[in-house]
Amino acid sequence: MSDTDSTINRTIDGAVDCTYYVNGDLAGDKPVLFLIHGIGSWHHTWDSLLPRLTESFTVVTYDLRGHGDSPVPTGPFGLDDLVDDLEHLRATLGVEQAHFAGHSLGGMIGPAYARRFPQRVLSVGLLSTAAFRTEDDSAKVRGVVATMEAEGIGNVLPTLTNRWFTDAFADNNPDIINARLERVMATPADIFLQVFHVYANTEMSPYLGELRMPTLVLTGENDGGCNPRLNHQIADALPNSTLVILPEYKHSILLEAGPVVAEQLATFLESL
Repeated sequence: MSDTDSTINRTIDGAVDCTYYVNGDLAGDKPVLFLIHGIGSWHHTWDSLLPRLTESFTVVTYDLRGHGDSPVPTGPFGLDDLVDDLEHLRATLGVEQAHFAGHSLGGMIGPAYARRFPQRVLSVGLLSTAAFRTEDDSAKVRGVVATMEAEGIGNVLPTLTNRWFTDAFADNNPDIINARLERVMATPADIFLQVFHVYANTEMSPYLGELRMPTLVLTGENDGGCNPRLNHQIADALPNSTLVILPEYKHSILLEAGPVVAEQLATFLESL
């Protein structure tokens, strides 16, 4: 066993066995793509992307620790622990190398994973995520967390819904909105707040320049927290990046524009 292998084994000792779903044949000849969801979401958030993505890739989705059907951990955890979970999953499945793409918090887990395990990563997709936040940007997202802690998560859901979905989509798709909010409320409150703290306090800008693999940076034109201003800076900091801004959309692009996002992600990956 090499020193690198020994280090990897130590880092995943405390990993959670997250519930996962393989869409395709891991023993086949299609490249593997791991998809990482965001805060208070489940693997279902990727469902509308799968028809396009599985044309060219074996797709692995999973529930983050404490989300969906995955075990609820005891005690505090941070970004490094979420990276450990992903590495544990990759090792469990026996996948040597893969593409990784994440949305929101998942778009922070993916680059952190790529930094620690670059030999495992073919490419990274950063979807609707943030870096280079100003003091005002950081104060706003931390303020959301503080409000949830003081007033309860349920009381902040109308604000989150407005930030996540365009007005037209929310008006015409109440069932999708309600299902999203139900998954938020089904996530244990302490888990939801912990991952929101991770999202609020993670700053990727110091190490983005270290990621040499191809990267897709994609966000919605009207995403308030992960807006084009920040995504232009993310793309500029990455040595090998492609930037896509989807007109009109806000934060919840996987639910509101899944096929559009799938086409952008698949086209990017198929071009490599």
